[in-house]
Amino acid sequence: MNCISSTSVQLEEIAQRYNDHYRAIAGRIIVCAGTGCIANGSRDVYEQFLKELEFRNLKSCVGVELYGEESEFQLSISGCQGFCQMGPLVTILPQNIFYTRVTVDDVAEIVNETILNNRVLERLLYRNPTTRKPCRGIDEIPFYTQQRRVVLQYCGIINPEDIVEYIAIGGYTAARRAFCEMDPDDIISVVEESGLRGRGGGGFPTGKKWRSAALQESVKKYIICNGDEGDPGAFMDRSVMEGNPHSVIEGMMIAARAIGADEGYVYVRAEYPLAVHRIRKAVHDAEELGILGENVFGTQAKFRVTVMEGAGAFVCGEETALIASIEGKRGMPMPKPPFPAEAGLFGKPTVINNVETLASIPWILMHGAEAYRAVGTKNSPGTKTFALSGHVVNTGLIEVPFGTTLREIIFDIGGGITVRGKIGTEKDFKAVQIGGPSGACLSPKYLDFPLDFDSLRSIGAMVGSGGLVVMNHDTCMVQMARYFMQFTQSESCGKCVLCREGTYQMLVLLDNIIEGRSDARTLLLLEQVARAVSKGSLCGLGKSAPNPVLSILRDFRDEFEAHVQEKRCPAKKCKALLNPTIIPEKCRGCGLCVKVCPVGAIKGERKQPHTINEQLCIKCGACLATCKLDAIV
Repeated sequence: MNCISSTSVQLEEIAQRYNDHYRAIAGRIIVCAGTGCIANGSRDVYEQFLKELEFRNLKSCVGVELYGEESEFQLSISGCQGFCQMGPLVTILPQNIFYTRVTVDDVAEIVNETILNNRVLERLLYRNPTTRKPCRGIDEIPFYTQQRRVVLQYCGIINPEDIVEYIAIGGYTAARRAFCEMDPDDIISVVEESGLRGRGGGGFPTGKKWRSAALQESVKKYIICNGDEGDPGAFMDRSVMEGNPHSVIEGMMIAARAIGADEGYVYVRAEYPLAVHRIRKAVHDAEELGILGENVFGTQAKFRVTVMEGAGAFVCGEETALIASIEGKRGMPMPKPPFPAEAGLFGKPTVINNVETLASIPWILMHGAEAYRAVGTKNSPGTKTFALSGHVVNTGLIEVPFGTTLREIIFDIGGGITVRGKIGTEKDFKAVQIGGPSGACLSPKYLDFPLDFDSLRSIGAMVGSGGLVVMNHDTCMVQMARYFMQFTQSESCGKCVLCREGTYQMLVLLDNIIEGRSDARTLLLLEQVARAVSKGSLCGLGKSAPNPVLSILRDFRDEFEAHVQEKRCPAKKCKALLNPTIIPEKCRGCGLCVKVCPVGAIKGERKQPHTINEQLCIKCGACLATCKLDAIV
């Protein structure tokens, strides 16, 4: 396709101007403005930097404002840098100094010591918990060094609200190549050869989906970006939209060129206001520069993008339910076939990919299918972002190659298990939930299991969108099963009887187990209903709803049996099954349990073993949580 466009020249001029500017400045201050850091006050830190630089008569430029003096500093925000629990995060360039937990009160000292005098403030550096050695930059922090960041490569570096910075790192070059130098078939072939699989959960081959839509004869086709990330503990797509929204738009443009679409939708849940704001600004800025709209890159092609907010229904993450929502209907799944690639939005051929999938496309086109396949496993090439949370030392956003083991993620990147505020050992690891409500809880025997689409499917689990919730031995697995079942049951659209009624009955059975009303038939009935729901539900969400329960029953059956047969909760979390007893040999009579008991059921002399009056005890568990000697069981 002929490509004679002022836009193409403009992109090169913008990149050149920015890079010349960046070489001229004395340094750059990057304040993380991802949701986690903003919640901890990073916006105030940013504003304080502005005030401090002005107070010291240091001219600072925000974005690409140029003053023409080499002594200037560039102050900017970034998207999520991943190390969420250590925020607010501040990076100083070119020294590559990485400061953690920065407050407004630290700003003046940073400017005076680091910016002006090139001295490092050790108290703000991250310390390796094992060696206690301060880490000057991210290249010394295990949390980062163990990762392979492709999709997240620029999320913590560029300003997500400045299209110029995206262009300066080569942004929209892949889209220009797709529109100006490649035929649609060539684009699809590259994606097919890369082996890219959908990152939304199912792992369907992206190239195959595009090929199917491209073969449809229709003058109208659509591209939809699925940003309706609803799994508990998942925030990968949100972080990509907040940190590098233009990569998502560029991926949509390439997909549109591949299948012949002229219109796209970004469907984002309304609970992600920052992501909505930044993706909308990215669309607006791309339109202002002529990247989106009519005559893309001087060709006859056109492509427009609309950002739509979803109401937060979990089921709208399913393709056909999402399409119904965009059409203004109630979000409910439809039978397939026909598949969306054949008859999707408004009955037209439609490709739906999630945020991470689309953000991977520009990298693949720029570096080639072979380079992409060099990372990951044979059947699951590339990398995957995960949201790491729960009882783990380093919570946050990570990206690793497929084939990485749970042990590497939890203990090398995550830093190990936390137990009541302290760092535990491998023995304290109990389980990890992967794949959200559609996934499974994996026990310690899977720690060295390589994570990819096929290996997880072989054990009844799935990658899902990428949430990883780590649990220690203080977790009751029956309660965990109930938590996910309650979520799925409340989010069921109600269309299928088996999903609507079956998940409710499973929830009732789990409540009976937790509250001591179960008997020998309960577990058998729970498994029977779970398998019926899995087989009889219409959509993938209903079919996978029993997965967490079935996986926990498989790997933690002894814990279920303790609840049912012995009316005992091994983790001491189910109040109805509590029967607190003080072990005299362990009790030192410290009196802590006496202070927290709300009904005065605990008595005893100071420094002498105490006792619990069973008739007064209300089984609240306060004494169990308070005792530091494990003298109460």
